[in-house]
Parts: sequence; C-alpha cells; structure tokens
Amino acid sequence: KNLQNINDVFVPCSDTLNACRLRSKMLAKQLDHVDMEIEREEEAGNVAAVSRLQAVSSRLCTELETEKDLELRLALTLKQNLVELWQIETKQGKYSILREQLQKDEKELQMQYQEERKVRIWKEKITALQAEGTRRTRKKREEEARREREERNKKLLEDAKRNHEKAVSFLRQSMARIHEKNAKEEVKAQEHMERRIQAVLSLKTSITSNRERLQTLQILNKAKALEEKKEEMKMRDAIIAEGGNAIREIFLHKRQQEHEKKKEAFRELQKSRKMEIVSRILQERASIHKQRKSQSAIKAIKARALFRLFCFVLLNMQVIEFCLKIAQATTKHETVENKWRAISPSDLLISRPQDVLWESGDEDTERDKTLLVPEFPGLWNQEHDLPKVPKAEDPTLLAIRAMRKQMAEKKMEELQAGILHKQTVPGQEHKGCAFHSKPSCIHFKDFDVGQIYKKKIVLTNASYSVNYCRLVGISECLKDFISVHFDPPGKMSSGMSCEFLVTFKPMINEGLEGAVMFMAQTGSFSVPLKCTVKTCMLALDKELIDFGSLVVGETISRTISLTNSGALGTRFK
Repeated sequence: KNLQNINDVFVPCSDTLNACRLRSKMLAKQLDHVDMEIEREEEAGNVAAVSRLQAVSSRLCTELETEKDLELRLALTLKQNLVELWQIETKQGKYSILREQLQKDEKELQMQYQEERKVRIWKEKITALQAEGTRRTRKKREEEARREREERNKKLLEDAKRNHEKAVSFLRQSMARIHEKNAKEEVKAQEHMERRIQAVLSLKTSITSNRERLQTLQILNKAKALEEKKEEMKMRDAIIAEGGNAIREIFLHKRQQEHEKKKEAFRELQKSRKMEIVSRILQERASIHKQRKSQSAIKAIKARALFRLFCFVLLNMQVIEFCLKIAQATTKHETVENKWRAISPSDLLISRPQDVLWESGDEDTERDKTLLVPEFPGLWNQEHDLPKVPKAEDPTLLAIRAMRKQMAEKKMEELQAGILHKQTVPGQEHKGCAFHSKPSCIHFKDFDVGQIYKKKIVLTNASYSVNYCRLVGISECLKDFISVHFDPPGKMSSGMSCEFLVTFKPMINEGLEGAVMFMAQTGSFSVPLKCTVKTCMLALDKELIDFGSLVVGETISRTISLTNSGALGTRFK
C-alpha cells in the first residue's frame, strides 16, 4: 500500500519537474530575446520602448528564479521518494518469505475446514436417520392411540345416543302430561266462563225482577202509609173525644213501634252472625282435615320422588364421569363435544323430576300447586356445562410446563421450610435486608380514641435480582387495633416497589409498639410500628439565666420563654 502511494506521488512529481524545466528554458529564451530588443532600442534611442522592455526583462527574471527554485524543490522531493521506494522494495523482499508461509498455512486451514465439514455432514446424516426412525415409531404409536380413541369415541357416542333416547322418551311423557293438564285446565276455564255467563244472566233477571218488586213495594208502602195516616187520624179523633193529649199519645205510640222494629232487626242480625260463625267453623274443620290428608299424600309422593331422583342422578353422574374421563384423553373432541352440547346434564336430569312431579296429576289442584315448586333446589335447576376437552399439545410444551410447576413448588416448599437463598452478583454478595420501606418506621403520633388513621407504606426491592415478598403478620399486641391490606405483587425485579396500607383504629389511650412482619426469598424482615398518645412537652429557651455584672441597687430583667411542643395542653406554675 505504501509502495502504491509513493508511485502515485512519484509519477506526477517527475511530470511536474519536466514541465518546470521546459518553462525555465522558454523563459531563458524569452529573456535573451528581450535583451536583444533592449540593445536594439538603445541604439535607436527609443527611451519608452527601452523602459517597457526592461520591466518585461525584470518580470521574466523573477519568473525564471521562481521556476528554478521550484525545480530544485521538485528534484529534492523526487530524490526522497526514490529513497523511500528503494527502502520499501527492500522490505518487500524481507516479507515475501513470510507471505509464502502465510499462504501455505491458509491452504492447510482450508483443507482442515473441508475435512471437518465432511465429518459434520456425516454426523448430521446419522442423526437424521435416527430422527426418521423415531418419527416412524412415534407415528406408529400415534396411529395405534388414534384407533383406540376412535373406538372409545364410538362407544361414547353410542352411550350418548342411548341416554338421549331415554331423555327424549321421558321428555315426551312429561310433555304429554303437561298437554293433558293444559287441556283439563282449558275445560275448567270454559266451564268457569259458562258459570260466570249464567251468573251474569241470572243477575240480570234478578235485577229486572227486583225492579218490579221495588215498584210493587213502593206501591205497598204508599198504601201502608195512607192506612197508617187514616189510623192515626182515627186515634187522634178518639183521644180528643176522650179528652186526652193526642200529640203525646201519638208520639209514644210511634216510639214504641220504632223500638219493636229495632228489636226485630237486632234478632235478625244475631241469627245471621250465628249462622256465619257456624259456617266458618265447619269450613275450618274441613280445610284442616283436607290439609292433613294432602300432607300425608305429599309426604308419600315426596319420598318416592326423592328415591327415584337419587337413583337417576347417581346413574347419570356415573355415565357423565365415565364420558369425561374418555373425552379428556382424546384430541379429536369436536364431534363428541357437539353431541354433548346438544345433550347437557341439565337435559338428562330435568325429565325425571318432572316425571315424578306429574304423577300427582290425578290429585286435586292444591296438591299440584305444592308439588310444582320443590322444597329445595335440585340439580335440574342448575345450568351445567361440560368441561371443554383440551386439544393435544406439543409434548415439549407439556414438559416445560411440568418443569416450571415443579420449580415453583420447590421454591414454595423451601420458603415454607425456611430455606433461604443467597443473592450474589459477580464479585459481590447481598447482605442485609432485601426490602427497604419508606418511611422506615410506621408512626401514628398524637392519636384520638375512636378515630381511624391510615398510612400508605412503599416497599422497594433492594436485592440484586428478582425477589418475592409476602405478608406474615403483625405483632400480637397490635392485632386488635392494626389491620394491614397487602396484595402480593408476585415477582419483583431489583429496584421495583409495591405498596401496602396500614389502618389504625385506637380503642384505648395507650402507647403501642410492634412490627409488621414479611417474608422474602432471602429471609424475613419487618417494618417497625409505633403508636404514641398525645403528650405535653414543655421546654425553656434558656438553660442558664445570666444577669452579668451590675451595680448595687440597679434592677435588671430577663425574659424566659416556656414552650409546649406537644399535642396535649397542661397547666404550670
């Protein structure tokens, strides 16, 4: 590279030197020509031309001198470049042997790489053949497992079909009973409607007849009133004829008639009330007798229903467990799952209770009402979903999950057993508490009894790596007054922080001291907690009262400040 640089410099330098020599020759010829012209003009006596030619001669002289200086410098640099060129050629001669040795070493290294490549290709072919063999064996095992799964699925589908047919038959029976009951209810409703229509018609006829009776009664009442007036006039005439007080006698007679009417109405009211009381007593006796009879029948029906329900639920649960065990081992689960979605456990279980409940369809309506709503909720009232059959996963993923689960369980066992891990980084080992709290001490100062105080504390991971933190508890003396709310954050990187809330509800006016205890991967630690009551803290601003030097009879005064820095007031003297 240095040789190339010198050649690049040497060639233009030599060309520049040749050009400089040509220019100096041309300048020398021009200078000789000017000197001849000057002599010619001096002989002719032309002063102006002589002065002009002298200026040209001086300019040419300066240019010739500069060209010669440049020629000297170029010749010098050319010599230096030649010296460097010769030195580099000598060095190249020295290093040619080393270059040949290097080329030979490179060839040997290339041959070694080729041999290693051949060996590696041979090993890869062997591993590929082994992998092909394992793949074939695994494919064979998977084919056998698939056949077994297909047989199990076929059996499972047959069982599901049989169960579905049973459920459908039970459902048809119950639906037939429901339709029969609905038809009976419709007939009863029609009869009730006819009775109501007849009652309305009878009411209409009674209203018309009552209207006629009312008219006849009005006529009779008018006639009766006329007769009473006539009798009253006769009585008055008779009393006047006898010489008595007619007005007094008539008033007394009217009061006696009203009194008799009231007595008669009271007797009628007593009779109606007695009849009503007797009818109510008879109705109550009949209802009690009927209720006892229906309760005994209900108890018998419930006992039969519970026994049948228990047997049917037990049978269905066994079938469902067997089907789930088979379904969990299969990967082609979509067909089975679709079938079982169409036949849920609630569909299988809902037919039997209805079958049991509708057995009392021939009883009276009150018994039907009591049996329609069971005393306790059964499995048929709950919605059941079959667990989804997981798809087949990659065995490597399953192995990784199992390994992670084992590691997590091992860590938890070590933490519970108190086995602690040292945390080290290159050149250092962490010592001291793994977590720092801010503030370092939880201090509830100057509290009032009955109030609630809350403080938020920040825990920071001060260890060198990922760490865990969980709450262990608080001191025994603080459990009645202090509650800690802490959500474990899980894995915490170095420098990360989490928060917990401390709530203090004082019930007594006493100071308390304790700690909130935590457990980390590197060991246990605690945050001190202190609760101090209100106190008075008196302090003087001077420790020594110095009056200095004074004259006898002179009076000097000094002011002293007494300060209470506490939260509790006090008296002093």
